[in-house]
Amino acid sequence: MKFFISDLKQKQAVFRAEGYQVSLLRVLVSDGTSANALYRITSWLVKYHLSPLALITLWFNRVINGCVIGAGVKFSYGLVLMHPVGIVINSKVSGGKNVIIESGVVIGDEKGQAPLLGDNIFIGSGAKIIGGVRIGNNVKIGANAVVVKDVPDNVTVVGIPAKIIQGNNQ
Repeated sequence: MKFFISDLKQKQAVFRAEGYQVSLLRVLVSDGTSANALYRITSWLVKYHLSPLALITLWFNRVINGCVIGAGVKFSYGLVLMHPVGIVINSKVSGGKNVIIESGVVIGDEKGQAPLLGDNIFIGSGAKIIGGVRIGNNVKIGANAVVVKDVPDNVTVVGIPAKIIQGNNQ
């Protein structure tokens, strides 16, 4: 539950940064929050060896929200799924704190290797992160970027394949 509460507070902070003052209740009913909740429930069920029940929450997330987040995915506090439709995250993926994911993002493995995401990451709509790449802290990944190589801390990447366009002042 503490992870989910932190997810809600982070989503509220994202709205504030965009100039919207919203209550936690408003955040609770916003797009993507049910996907977050189902992901956190799935993680809890897997942690306590209730994987058959986790399959049900995975199915609900796919049907209700149009996203597939593997049962083994591990994200720390502050995960935000802004618009969950089309999001696909492989079960082997791990992520740090305050990861914001937009619609249509794919984070997948290649040849058994999955991405490792750092803290404070924004992933734009349609971006793809594939293979055993490491995404550093304080990174912005532009819409439709395709990341197939490691990304250092404090940068913005865009394009196919993704290239650094600027350092982030964070």
